[in-house]
Amino acid sequence: MTISASVVKELREKTGVGMMECKAALQECNGDMDKAMTYLREKGLASAAKRAGRVAADGTVAAYIHAGGKLGVMVEVNVETDFVAKTDEFQALAKDVAMHIAAANPQYVKREDVPEAMVQKERDIYKAQMADTKKPPEILEKIISGKLEKFYEEVCLLEQAYIKDPDKKVSQRIAETIAKVGENVQVRRFARFQVGEE
Repeated sequence: MTISASVVKELREKTGVGMMECKAALQECNGDMDKAMTYLREKGLASAAKRAGRVAADGTVAAYIHAGGKLGVMVEVNVETDFVAKTDEFQALAKDVAMHIAAANPQYVKREDVPEAMVQKERDIYKAQMADTKKPPEILEKIISGKLEKFYEEVCLLEQAYIKDPDKKVSQRIAETIAKVGENVQVRRFARFQVGEE
């Protein structure tokens, strides 16, 4: 199938991926723009996973102050090199993450940061809620695991639905940036301040 240069250019503008990869994606997907975008995203996310083990020791601290000055966020986002840290793509990600934290109020960056005592407390609450049900233990354990997954999605930044695109998680938004900049990107820590909050 012949793919016109204008279609390749359009896909490149939409994704930020190189011309050759765009052309290959369109050929793979028989010229279907939406399928090609999904194909590139999946391919990019796969390459992003390969970069996850590399050290991210540079980066930026981004700040977001909500209108009225009653809510503010500071977040440290790390990347491998100073060069990438200065790119518009990386800076935009850092600002988006800060804005997301302001809106969604996560408590931790990732599930590994949640104290074990808190996880156990949640498990105990779920068990108590279902104490009167006559379900077998293995079914109860599946229900508890499902409730814990929901808990992580509420309190962990990387597992929350991204405010600008709720169909993806914050971790996917970061992975897309990794695919574009070609370096590992990590949210290291954040602080959220709200006037009058204890």
